[in-house]
Amino acid sequence: MARYGSKAQSKVKKAMHERKTGTLRSGRSGKKVTSRKQAIAIGLSEARKAGGKVPAKKSSKKSSRKSPSRKSATKKSSRKSPSRKASSRKSSSRKSSKKPSH
Repeated sequence: MARYGSKAQSKVKKAMHERKTGTLRSGRSGKKVTSRKQAIAIGLSEARKAGGKVPAKKSSKKSSRKSPSRKSATKKSSRKSPSRKASSRKSSSRKSSKKPSH
């Protein structure tokens, strides 16, 4: 039994062609895609959205670890914030203390 449908094949083929011509762009940033693997991933993603027969994305081990790390990340960020503010104050005071050169 085939894992991928004909719609998935056509979407990946289109994405690969766009990559070769240099017109394939990634999501929000809009950067040009040069990686073959990324072009395939974009094609499969488009096929999923279009309702083609494509297996679900593989879930990584990192996704299961995200919930505990969020708690620790919030604690760490609250500790770091005062030091960041202090460093920004120092740099702003340096900028203002410089005299303009003639």
